[in-house]
Amino acid sequence: MGNKLGKLIPEEFRVLLKWIFSFLFIFLAIPLGAFLLWNLVPKATLNVIIVDKTVVNLDFQEHSSIHWTLNHLRYVKPNGDFFNFKEDYLGFFPAKDGPYSIKDLNGLTDQKIDELVEKTELIYFSDTYGVYENDLEKEALQGPSKKIYGGMDKADLNFLQKAYTEEITIISEFNTIASPTPKAIKNEFETLVGLKWTGWIVRYFDELDTLLNDELPFWMIDSYNKQHDKQWDLKGSGLVFLKDTGKIEILEYEKHTLNKVPIITTGTAFRNKIGIPEFVWYPYWFDIVLIDRDFEVISYYDINPTGEGLEMLREMGLPRYFPAVVVKPNGKGKFYYFSGDFADNVISNSSFRFYGIAKLWRMFMDAEDYSQRNSFFWNYYFPLMRYILDDVNKKENTD
Repeated sequence: MGNKLGKLIPEEFRVLLKWIFSFLFIFLAIPLGAFLLWNLVPKATLNVIIVDKTVVNLDFQEHSSIHWTLNHLRYVKPNGDFFNFKEDYLGFFPAKDGPYSIKDLNGLTDQKIDELVEKTELIYFSDTYGVYENDLEKEALQGPSKKIYGGMDKADLNFLQKAYTEEITIISEFNTIASPTPKAIKNEFETLVGLKWTGWIVRYFDELDTLLNDELPFWMIDSYNKQHDKQWDLKGSGLVFLKDTGKIEILEYEKHTLNKVPIITTGTAFRNKIGIPEFVWYPYWFDIVLIDRDFEVISYYDINPTGEGLEMLREMGLPRYFPAVVVKPNGKGKFYYFSGDFADNVISNSSFRFYGIAKLWRMFMDAEDYSQRNSFFWNYYFPLMRYILDDVNKKENTD
């Protein structure tokens, strides 16, 4: 019967059927299996407070990857629901039509703050830079953009001070204490946690030639020309160092640095413990901080300066290496600082329900390919957050 059927069905058609069934298996059976496996993983309750004051549109990009990570790892709120990136945070809430709203710690009594701290297991300050008039306008306004909302304030600091005293695990990242946070608030925060911002922030630009890159900010070019008493004649890639005083310095690739892009470097111990690569390229904004002796450096930035570049760093009062991720024990909890806009990732929020998706993406995302924005998320941020969340969860379950 099989031979007769084989004669009746042409070879070309049988090959086509094999391709169709293979296609169906890959695109239907595997995702279905991944979805079913994900649903079999036990849920874990975690009470998390996320603060994001820089939500300029409805994609919630500055914090949605935090929610994705929590949901993918099946952490849920005390009521059993997964985290909603549109609702479960404190800060600025944009609106598609109509006025925006603000929900934060201001207006809460000391008793309410104490109650919030008591039931919280993890606090994450993802971004306090804020929202400005230009962010909400269809066309950019001329002149400086007025702040609508932003900066760490006294209520935030009070909450963090109480949480730190109660040994709650805290994650804070750039931009938490840079502009527009008032200097007095910044100083108190630095004293609390034991680190100090140097006032410098840094960003990689792939092309400094104004004829080839029309996205270079005019204010940056104008300020550089005035400060250095010469016309902007830079070409190729480089790092722009911007100080809170307005001072600008530029380290050019090959002339001042041998690493084209800042590289987040992790030592063997933390590499094995967390499961992250030794080197990850990072072309986005980061700040430079100094830390006290109680901190451990999980990862650091290496720009590999030349002799001339090293001399420039010395003149700027900066070290050879810059902390990228640091951690400090605090009794039952820990304090983490991420010197970068790490939570700012473009990710599909509907994809968290598939088991093994992180491993799959890491197979296709090269940690050295900084042109793929999601490469940083899959190779570095996700495994780092998985490690931190697992640590917090274990501590809460053993107390």
